[in-house]
Amino acid sequence: MACTALLKEPRADQNSATENAAAIHYCPAPTIVYMPTVVANDHAMIRAETLQTALDDDVSVETATLDSTEDIIEAARDAAALVVDVNTSVPAEVFDACDTLDIVARAGVGVDGIDISAAADHGVTVVNVPDYCREEVSTHAVSLLLASIRRLNVYDRAVKRGGWDWADGQPIHRLTGETVGFLSFGQLARATAEKLAGFDCKIVAADPYVDAEEMADYGVEKVPFDDLLEVADHVSIHAPLTDETRHMFDRDAFKRMHETSVLVNVGRGGIVDEEALAWALANDEIAAAGLDVIEDEPLTDSPLADRDDVILTPHAAFYSEASLTELNEHVANDIRAVFNGETPAGYIDPEADWL
Repeated sequence: MACTALLKEPRADQNSATENAAAIHYCPAPTIVYMPTVVANDHAMIRAETLQTALDDDVSVETATLDSTEDIIEAARDAAALVVDVNTSVPAEVFDACDTLDIVARAGVGVDGIDISAAADHGVTVVNVPDYCREEVSTHAVSLLLASIRRLNVYDRAVKRGGWDWADGQPIHRLTGETVGFLSFGQLARATAEKLAGFDCKIVAADPYVDAEEMADYGVEKVPFDDLLEVADHVSIHAPLTDETRHMFDRDAFKRMHETSVLVNVGRGGIVDEEALAWALANDEIAAAGLDVIEDEPLTDSPLADRDDVILTPHAAFYSEASLTELNEHVANDIRAVFNGETPAGYIDPEADWL
């Protein structure tokens, strides 16, 4: 475990050379207290003050700007713990160079960009916080779906340009009684399903890692991904980005969806082929999209940027003041657990099937 050494200074308040000499002769050796160091990315999601308070004074929390692998290695070379945001990758080179690391904590959902295998090879525990923003993400997903169905962005832009015509939003269809399909059925999707229950929607979900009986407990029908595309009136993505999910929504997928469908993505941007989505919208394969995530963040040159049938938010679905406090407290608790030789709540099993 990497540490910072603190020295307890001897007294030096004697008034004479003799007293000083005596004091030096009889002064006990300095007391050395070892303090584990946590290096946290200097990012708005990661609140060093909250981490420090939760970890107490026997752990030192330091912040650093981690814009590159080199930055991470320089900052964390002697650290016991590393805390990174969702956009910061931790490749194998970091684990090779930082041999004092005990834990890497992703302050957020998902572990894409972290080399889990390399971490395991070096005995480093990897954790994330999968459900700290359950209420926020589910609310955001439903908000994107409703705003897209009701074409609120279209009305907003039309009114601000001087219009005042309900027909600017045509066509609009009811959500009540329609089928909403989820890609993945983890905690965030389950909270979204609970919120949609008030609209009397039928819910179906495609997730190979959740069995049909468990879904049925939530009133949800398990279906294969191909069937989901065909039966769902709207689709909400809640999956992590893996080799299996990357670009699952391509041209072929959009061709199988309804022309009145709304696509919501609060999972990971790379699950959607954005060129294919732009093509699908332009060719009326689907009706609209509400996206909190895109493949390359932040948004720069995207075919989706200027479309009236796309609502974009800046990867903000997780956010509320309460969720950020909870996030950082969970990270601190997991760090403390690893330092104490315990299994942390957010432990990522390197042998997990979904990785």
